[in-house]
Amino acid sequence: MHNEIYLDNSATTPVADEVVQAMEPYWSVQYGNPSSPHLRGVAAQKIMNASRAQLASILGVSPAELYFTGSGTEANNLALLGVANAPYFQRNPGHIITTPIEHPSVLHVVQHLEERGWEVTYLPVDCCGRIDPGEFPKYLKPNTKLVSVMLVNNELGTIAPVRQIGEFIQRENQGRQHKIVFHVDAVQALGHLPFKIPDLKAHLCTFSGHKIFGPKGIGLLYAHRQVRLRPIIFGGNQEGGLRSGTENVPAIVGLAKAAQLAADNLEENLRKLRELREALLEGIKTIPDSYINSPPDAAPHIVSVSFPGVRGEVLVHFLEQKRIFVSMGAACSSKKRDVSHVLKAVGLEHERILSTIRISLAPQITLAQIEYVVYSLKETVEEIRNIYI
Repeated sequence: MHNEIYLDNSATTPVADEVVQAMEPYWSVQYGNPSSPHLRGVAAQKIMNASRAQLASILGVSPAELYFTGSGTEANNLALLGVANAPYFQRNPGHIITTPIEHPSVLHVVQHLEERGWEVTYLPVDCCGRIDPGEFPKYLKPNTKLVSVMLVNNELGTIAPVRQIGEFIQRENQGRQHKIVFHVDAVQALGHLPFKIPDLKAHLCTFSGHKIFGPKGIGLLYAHRQVRLRPIIFGGNQEGGLRSGTENVPAIVGLAKAAQLAADNLEENLRKLRELREALLEGIKTIPDSYINSPPDAAPHIVSVSFPGVRGEVLVHFLEQKRIFVSMGAACSSKKRDVSHVLKAVGLEHERILSTIRISLAPQITLAQIEYVVYSLKETVEEIRNIYI
């Protein structure tokens, strides 16, 4: 009997044992508030500074440019609204360029800004969610103030050419009085692609703890020191005045530990993920009438696949009976009844969208488990097609 096979790692990951151990003392023994002046507070402040420095070194930036938030969603909100809330933009809303396949925590902020008078351009994407960096310059306007592009798409695994876009913005900014601010949502990229923040040429960059075997409830925002962000949460002026609220010390320690583990094991993890992905794709290809939606050069941990004639929702629950856990689209929105905005944007027809599941891998999965998953998929897809057709 196979134990549970968890293949929804893009939604969230289990917390690694080493991370749990690293966090443990900060709940009960070292429980001080980092803002308190006494020894307990100073000790908490010290471990927080050490965690920030550790993350800065992993990401290739200065500790002063990193801000802890309560989630990746909050980090995305703070990045975009933090720029848009400047008094100048309150009077003169600008132009934003983004893509139609961003995470809802970016798209919904963009829609909110549109209601406030901002102009929005969505870059066209192809059938795999790719954007053409060569086309990017023609969408710029004199009042373009913000560009937001996610590095790895959370449903398809598509990797965006953010460096080329960042380099173009850099050149463009040389002649502009009001510089364009470039934001990159790197939540799905950390631990799955080798990069340092300077490689991305981004001014703002966001991350989340629970996608990298760290705890939930912790996000991270990198803000280049030249970007003047306004807070969206007001209070005791923690995090350099940018994000008020007592810092979640255990989660901060957990995030730093998880990021360190991801960085230390990156090469080995990527090798495993590529091997698992290849075995999975080969297996899926043997299932009649199946379609891979992810591009061949996607991030190695995400595979989007459609089985026409089989409802994704039904397939998810059938597989669950076999203790295999996958998801439909993104977990953030898959409980709602509307279809995936990502699959819609890449032009998949309605029926194909409804028959899509997302399988997201982790290095702990074995090839034997993938073999069992492929066997179960084949069997289940056939079973459902026989029932419903």
